[in-house]
Amino acid sequence: MKYLRFNITVLALFAYATLIYAQGNMSVKVNPRLKYQTIEGWGVSLCWWAHMVGQWDDDKKIDEIVDLITSPDKLNMNIFRYNIGGGDDPSHYSTPDKPGHMAKGKGVRAEMEGFKASENSGYDWSKDAGQRKIMLKIKEKRPDAVFEAFSNSPPYWMTFSGCSGGNNPSTADNLKPEYYGQFCDYLIEVCKHYKDVYGIEFKTLEPFNESFSPFWGYMGSQEGCHFEPESQIKLLKILYPKLKSSGLKTVISASDETNLSTLIAVLNKYIDDGEVLDMIEQINVHTYSGTDQERLSACNLVKLTGKHFWQSETGPSENSGFTNNLFLAQKCFNDLRLLKPHAWIDWQIMEENNDTWCTIRGSFAGATFAPNRNFYVRKQVTSFIKQGYTIIDTDKSNFLAAIDPLGKELVVCCINLTGGDKTVRCDLSDFTPVAPAELYMTSSTKNCEKQNSVNVSNRGILEFNTQDQTITTAVIQILSK
Repeated sequence: MKYLRFNITVLALFAYATLIYAQGNMSVKVNPRLKYQTIEGWGVSLCWWAHMVGQWDDDKKIDEIVDLITSPDKLNMNIFRYNIGGGDDPSHYSTPDKPGHMAKGKGVRAEMEGFKASENSGYDWSKDAGQRKIMLKIKEKRPDAVFEAFSNSPPYWMTFSGCSGGNNPSTADNLKPEYYGQFCDYLIEVCKHYKDVYGIEFKTLEPFNESFSPFWGYMGSQEGCHFEPESQIKLLKILYPKLKSSGLKTVISASDETNLSTLIAVLNKYIDDGEVLDMIEQINVHTYSGTDQERLSACNLVKLTGKHFWQSETGPSENSGFTNNLFLAQKCFNDLRLLKPHAWIDWQIMEENNDTWCTIRGSFAGATFAPNRNFYVRKQVTSFIKQGYTIIDTDKSNFLAAIDPLGKELVVCCINLTGGDKTVRCDLSDFTPVAPAELYMTSSTKNCEKQNSVNVSNRGILEFNTQDQTITTAVIQILSK
């Protein structure tokens, strides 16, 4: 967020600082005395890409994608959000001669399958084979993986509209009140099935997705369901005792709102209720939009609740191409520095027609794929700031710093979106480096490439050059204190 300051002296100082900054320097002070959240991990939602990739015949290709996502020297993701599909009216799905309403909007990838076709039918556990296959391969490749189950919509037959895309109008609740209990049972049964059959116990269960938003309308482009805050509270109070008595260790996360202003509004309703927060273990939010002031306000509000905190979904919001990739990295920095979630989670890994909503681009029908530039931008952060590292203070927004649990490795990431090549001066005088800093850079032509190592001066200054439109990561071995 940009603030207007009316103090003439402050404006003059700001203009002077901007001039110096533009002339070729970026300076930052890294302060280990101000420690913030510990990173639980990095992750991504499994729908809709896993629903498609999991249907490929070539397991070797699938394994290669899973390796790109999970390997510590690649994207190093360990958190994955499994979508419990509600399932739409069968007449709404695509047929060879007619695309369904979701396919018209988001493609057949958005036509997620549910496990219960009607109120009186049994569970069909053969459904959703693609997403399941990817989740099982992730579990095998990454035994420490953390899984969350989340819902975009109840099954269509539980809704007012008879459509899992939403209600008409889209601002109206779509789950019929008489089905609140059955919807909770549905979610819990899916969680129990995955534990009993596959040994996957979801850490958290999130029964809503962007539920206070006005996006989810009848015959819409994906599964979605509006819930007023009061309806959310009512459903959570039904879900909690059912989940507690299920024998699962899974706990509730909520409310997965689309942006920070909506989270603040809904979380205040939860606080006012006085009871429902005791039933929730984790607060989730998406950061598709939000100012820095809203980041600070949301951070303080979550702190009041004492709950664990995830940024559970986000994506690009500015520009296009490689610049967009860097803007999304800047959003990651802003979230981690100001909002302070314990996990930062992406929406899609793979897309077909763009390089901004994904880190791997390919063809679902053609079973082809390749990492794009965004992959390497993300790797600059997630493969170096590992699980268990703690975010520490930097006095500039385009820098992100973290330290390992033993206090022996410092990581500093820097984004240069200033319009020219710069000399970066990192004040590391509060640390004792024991080796030259290793540097890695991603640009429009470089893919997280190792640069020449640089010594830290006797005064604790790390200085290196960075090109315009780049992200650079410095890894410095230090003495523990």
